Amino acid sequence: MSDMRNELLTSAEGLIRRRGYSGFSYADLSDRVGIRKASIHYHFPTKEGLVATVLQTYRDRYMGALHRIEENFGNALDRIDAYGRLYLIGVDKGLGCLCAALSSELEILPVDLRTGTVAFFREHLAWIEKIYQVGRQNAEVNASLDDLQAARIVVSSLEGALMIERLLDGSAGFEITMKAIRTSLSPPILVNATRAG
Repeated sequence: MSDMRNELLTSAEGLIRRRGYSGFSYADLSDRVGIRKASIHYHFPTKEGLVATVLQTYRDRYMGALHRIEENFGNALDRIDAYGRLYLIGVDKGLGCLCAALSSELEILPVDLRTGTVAFFREHLAWIEKIYQVGRQNAEVNASLDDLQAARIVVSSLEGALMIERLLDGSAGFEITMKAIRTSLSPPILVNATRAG
């Protein structure tokens, strides 16, 4: 992939994550990258095609990160924590989730973009479910939650925190949500009710 094409994708991703699908144009991209709109059209003839490529690149990047998390962390709670830290990068940069930005405009999105956005969230829910299932088998997580419940708690909480902590307390506020997720998913601490002696 050419350097210019990569730069266009990176800049378009930043614009979408800040402004949404309808909130940016090729003129905005031209200003940011410093090339004529005609040159952007050479690489990406349509806005829909550009955003579809950004979305697929984003999904691929996340899937690679999920594989690395599984390779580098053994405990389910540590894997979920590492997953949350992927979102923290967005908080630190003042960027929302690309797919959350797209989902806020779901009714006006072209069908392919809507399908890709839905697929992103389903991929993430399925990954958390798998991690949680293994964690339950190994007694690493709270067994009173089933895999689907845990996945919804994790993804919904992180997406919400990413949105509000850009307005409120940034990474410090996001860390509070991360800690709350870990606490809610941890196995309950068993207290020995019998007295010694």
